[in-house]
Amino acid sequence: MAETRDVVELILQDHRRMEDLFRLMRSVEADRAAALKEFADLLVAHALAEEAEVYPALKRYRNIDDEEVEHGEHEHEEGNQALLSLLEVDQVGSEEWDSKLEELVETITHHADEEERTILNGARENVAMKRREELGAAFLADRERHLKEEPGSIENLRRIVGS
Repeated sequence: MAETRDVVELILQDHRRMEDLFRLMRSVEADRAAALKEFADLLVAHALAEEAEVYPALKRYRNIDDEEVEHGEHEHEEGNQALLSLLEVDQVGSEEWDSKLEELVETITHHADEEERTILNGARENVAMKRREELGAAFLADRERHLKEEPGSIENLRRIVGS
């Protein structure tokens, strides 16, 4: 999948993968529990890597709105909360599960859409490709490191949300 090192494209690829996983989680034919596990790990690793490697760097650019970046971090917290609520439902595919899934989809879709329109477009317009590729390499390395630790486990999310 990766091929590119541009941080903007890498983040967009993760967003599209999350949308694919939402489709799987909604499908009665799919292994919804497996899709949820992959989604949970990806979401947490993605957000942690953005906050560690991408957001602080973008805040240094005059034409990228700091408030948008801080708002993005706040929306990561909301996403983690919505994900934890879904993970805490015992029965995959139950009515409660479906309802928590829709809350999660709404929260993440809103965040991804806003991030793409504000932060990522700002990065595309104001950050040189060489710098975006450096940020992309740092983002990927951090994300991969987190993915090895099963960051989307219910225990880890309880720690993150509780902190």
